[in-house]
Amino acid sequence: MNENEQLLEQVADRVRNSARGQANPSPAPLGAGELARAEGILGFRLPPLLATLYTQVGDGGFGPECGVLPLRQAVRTYETQRTSGWRWPEAVLPIADLGCAMYACVDCRSETAQVLLFDPNPGEPDLAWSIDSPSLAGWLRGWLDGTAWFCEESALGEECDLELAPWPDFRCRT
Repeated sequence: MNENEQLLEQVADRVRNSARGQANPSPAPLGAGELARAEGILGFRLPPLLATLYTQVGDGGFGPECGVLPLRQAVRTYETQRTSGWRWPEAVLPIADLGCAMYACVDCRSETAQVLLFDPNPGEPDLAWSIDSPSLAGWLRGWLDGTAWFCEESALGEECDLELAPWPDFRCRT
């Protein structure tokens, strides 16, 4: 079993364990046709790890804060943001609503599926983007082990003034 397969198994275990005893189970995984339809609408393919999350673990509802967005909602949010005044970059898919208008997004053209933080609260498009994690795998590991800044059990927590690296590719990708 490779690293991504192990990671997917850990995510699936956490989703199963957290769903026990809950009235609303997590959404079922998507079929390959639903994934292909979404990719056709978007005009780009999802990174393999993200596609596998949607087709083997579930169509969102798990993960940090409000959870990974269902794919249809991620597509709608992407389409809305692309036409907004925020100069939303092509192929940067919002995958989690972090509250306060912030999104965790995957750069679908990045080899590592880099996770970006979109935070419009500073009010300036050039300041809205930063690198949250160099990879989707690392972002998921941070959620699983509770070390990511958005985890309540993290030492970083809300008391920490985050020093996220600006996303240097922003100006090239809009």
